[in-house]
Amino acid sequence: MRFEIKHEIKGRLRIHLPMKKMTFREADTLEYYLNGFDEIGEVKVYERTADAVIYYDCGRGRVIEIVNDFSFAKVSVPERVFECSGRELSAAYYDRLVTSVILHYGKRLIIPVDIRRMWVIIKLFKYVWRGIRTLRNRRLQVELLDAVAISAAVLTKDYKTASSVMFMLKIGDTLEEWTHKRSVDDLARRMSLNIDKVWLVTDSGEVLTDSSDVVCGDKVVVRMGNMIPFDGEVVSGEAMVNQATMTGESAAVRKCENMSVFAGTVVEEGEITIKVTQTEGCGRFDKIVRMIEESEKLKSSLEGKAERLADKLVPYTFLASALTYLIGRDINKAVSVLMVDYSCALKMSMPISVLSAIKEASGYDITVKGGKFLEAIAEADTIVFDKTGTLTKAAPTVVSVVSFNGESEDELLRQAACLEEHFPHSVAGAVVDAANAKGLLHDELHTKVEYIVAHGIVSTIDNVRAVIGSYHFVFEDENVSVPEDRREQFESLPDEYSHLYFAKDGVLSACILIEDPMRDEVTDVVNELRGQGFSHIVMMTGDSERTAARIASDAGISEYYAEVLPEDKAKYIEKAKAEGRRVIMVGDGINDSPALSVSDAGIAISEGAEIARQIADITISSSDLYNIVTLRKISTLLMKRIGFNYRTIVGFNTALILMGIAGLITPATSAMLHNGSTIALGLKSMTDLIHE
Repeated sequence: MRFEIKHEIKGRLRIHLPMKKMTFREADTLEYYLNGFDEIGEVKVYERTADAVIYYDCGRGRVIEIVNDFSFAKVSVPERVFECSGRELSAAYYDRLVTSVILHYGKRLIIPVDIRRMWVIIKLFKYVWRGIRTLRNRRLQVELLDAVAISAAVLTKDYKTASSVMFMLKIGDTLEEWTHKRSVDDLARRMSLNIDKVWLVTDSGEVLTDSSDVVCGDKVVVRMGNMIPFDGEVVSGEAMVNQATMTGESAAVRKCENMSVFAGTVVEEGEITIKVTQTEGCGRFDKIVRMIEESEKLKSSLEGKAERLADKLVPYTFLASALTYLIGRDINKAVSVLMVDYSCALKMSMPISVLSAIKEASGYDITVKGGKFLEAIAEADTIVFDKTGTLTKAAPTVVSVVSFNGESEDELLRQAACLEEHFPHSVAGAVVDAANAKGLLHDELHTKVEYIVAHGIVSTIDNVRAVIGSYHFVFEDENVSVPEDRREQFESLPDEYSHLYFAKDGVLSACILIEDPMRDEVTDVVNELRGQGFSHIVMMTGDSERTAARIASDAGISEYYAEVLPEDKAKYIEKAKAEGRRVIMVGDGINDSPALSVSDAGIAISEGAEIARQIADITISSSDLYNIVTLRKISTLLMKRIGFNYRTIVGFNTALILMGIAGLITPATSAMLHNGSTIALGLKSMTDLIHE
């Protein structure tokens, strides 16, 4: 496509497309296209001017080539991208704000004074009605204070002040609503469904298929730990399904034949086959937005305290105004006091601060499901790490396959991959990847597979019971034996690798050696977290004592626990909380779910199991554990901002009330300073906490 370069600096280009403006869909299409290239970092598309700002870390010529190749007609964009776009929402609120400002100041130049006064009186009834409605709660709230203040200004014939107060209230309400909607929508977009592959039921068996190829009427299999990709009806199987994203319920719900299931919910236990009833555009994004807006999780305890304090202060404002009038018999001084309230600023700045922090965190690939979890992160003194896929790299690799039954390594790897490909775990992924790298086709060789959390998999291959999993599961639970002539070989297996055992008919067939190296950044992250105030940094793993000791030593973690089960992690956290500690859990697998659930704030790795991400309160990118350091920094700075906002609001508005009582400012000035400071503080609360 032809385009014009309007401005450029190193690593940044601003381009203009040959059109007056773009539609929302066109802007989303261009942004989706550009974000699809690894060479391109951040992209901002402005539909009003048909411009795009591109940040890149490659050669300038490559960016030019990418833009030249763009065509609206050639780019295929999933419908969910348009469904989840916040572009139209932002444009609507921007237009509302601009229109409000133009009308407020423009009418002074066009409309006669008498008509403007009449219009103020008419608008007054809306605020009076809002104030009266709050009396149903038998409490004095800020809406009543606003109504009395505006009414007092009208009764004293100070129409300019009344008009200004109503204008400021309208701008404040619009800004608060816009910020809330934008932040909630951004959070919902990050929680939206993004499943690339599904197990499609065909005449020849299950086939791993692109989700975009599935149509209504198709049947797909969903197993434990996986997300349900489409709305549908259960045609076979039984499962416990976590529906928290749809209903807010924490307890899993039993689903069996002929029952409906919803896209985005997660199978906690069992296995079901569903008949797809709806694919794209099913409105899941709207359901998530509704769930977030209705959830009390968005409120931190500091927010709740601020809102309760705001309402408690309203009667005192009325009392101060009444006393001012009774003592001095000066209506202007009394009205000046009425023009000021603490509630408006407290109720506006606190939620905006929290939602803005959640949005800022999303810029670092951190998804936070509510303000109270940021508060928990800021106050935590204990952090517990899972090992595999968390402290170690998200993509472990198979080093070798040691045969114990005479079959070739490739054949054993093929059989293991056939079992492992059905379940979401980094070690399972390593086995499947190793088979794919060798070109080993692992079609369905087995009967139904059963996944046992934190242990392994059970199935049948060629009418023989087959198991694959940990030492504890294979040798202690399943009582698998090692061939006597291979005992020495078994004892000499290298300790520097993780071991995955594969057995058939009760006899060990193979040991798959998994290299699970520690992440490069772990040591630095642990040191930084310790510097940020974490007094207990703990590692817990189901792996062997030797492997756990090596990783813990390299990471600089002194407290670690090896060969633990999922319930052991949860028990440790519950014990720590009973001792008065605030605990964070970081994990990525199905076996981490109980611990994530009982912690003060559970953090899941984004490429881990779906159930872990659903249960967790926070999700971080799998590429960099420094995100936890960033999260702690954002949370701590948020708590400081909330404290600053509180002190500023109380101090400044108290000063305005005292100046009003002393007659140093008029009601118009009092209203202007109060509402202006409220909006200014709200805008300040929208800025990023971390300035790099």
